[in-house]
Order: sequence, then structure tokens, then C-alpha cells
Amino acid sequence: MLVTLDLFSALVDSRTGGSAALARITGGPGERLYDLWDAANKASQRDLRTWVPFAEHSRRALAAAYAELGVARDPGADTARLLDSVGDWPLWPDVADGLPALAARARVGVLSNVDDAVFARTRVASLVDDIGVLTSERLRAYKPAPEIYLRARERAGGRLVHVATSARDVRGALAAGIEVVRLRRPGHRLDPEGGTPQVEAGDLFEVARLLA
Repeated sequence: MLVTLDLFSALVDSRTGGSAALARITGGPGERLYDLWDAANKASQRDLRTWVPFAEHSRRALAAAYAELGVARDPGADTARLLDSVGDWPLWPDVADGLPALAARARVGVLSNVDDAVFARTRVASLVDDIGVLTSERLRAYKPAPEIYLRARERAGGRLVHVATSARDVRGALAAGIEVVRLRRPGHRLDPEGGTPQVEAGDLFEVARLLA
């Protein structure tokens, strides 16, 4: 069994880290800008039919956010600074100890819509063996398309359980027929029309107990 976890909702508090980074980069409030960037980024990943790197989705999304807010800055340069900052984005409090606890029960990996270089900068990279890192760059698909989950299951070589937090990740994995444990995190709610996982957990230690 391979247990994969989402990177930027289940493991990393991306809104806190990304908002702080955008505030430093632009000198203004970061939360509104982050929310616009994040929404545009996810929409780009969902709608574009050909694969492009996560960094390019991110650049297009920041350009759209700047345009909406009337920000006169270079989205390319600022995207590079934003993605360079992911090593400063905080882990959720249970991750540093909870991920090794989970790894003692099962093979652990990450299933994420990022490029390898972005993942390598995060604080999660040192906690997961590279063989279990299933990025969009490696699988050539983006959530919530079924292809990324099905290709991840093929790479698993057996049973795959995906630990998801965001509504779109839960919805996409369930639609692809993947076993899901929904990990509750602040600021994330399920889509009532996107299916409800049979198993939920409050932290990674509970995930480990459920999979024992």
C-alpha cells in the first residue's frame, strides 16, 4: 500500500506561507492577492488541455491577479520569487512528527500539482523518499483530472490511499475511484456535491491509526 498526501493543503499551510511571501514581494496585503492567484492557478490547471509546468500556470495566474487588482508589476519575476519562497511556508503543526509516524505504518508519498523543483524546496521534501514523490511534472497531469490519480495508482504498484484536504482533491480522487482519507485542516471545506469520503481524520497521527 502507498499512502499519498496532498502537498499544499494536507501538509503545508500554503495560504499562510504564500500570503506572507506575496506581501513581502509586493509591499501590500498578501491574503487577497494569494486568494486570487490560487484560484486562477487552479482554474488554469483544470482547464488547460495540454501539460505545461506548474511554474507557468503560476505565472499566468499571478498576471491575472495583478490585472484584476491593478498591480503594475512583472508577474514573471514575482512568480519566480514566490516559488523560491516555498521553503519558508510552514508545515501544519502535526506534520514534522506525524509524517514519520505514518511512514512507520505504510509507504508514504506525495501527490501534488507541482514541478519537481518546487517540491524540492519545501519542508516536506526531507520527510519523504523520492520514490514516493508523484508530482504533476512526473505524471503529466493535474488534479482534479482523473489521469493524475490513475497514473499515481499505477506507480504505486498496488493499493493506493490518498490523503486529501481540499474540496477539489477529494472530489477528483473519489471520481477516479481512489480510496480517500479526508484530512481536516483549517480553511478547507468539502464540496457537498463532490462526494463525501467514508473516512476522515483530524491529524496525521489519526490517519496512521486508521490505516493500522
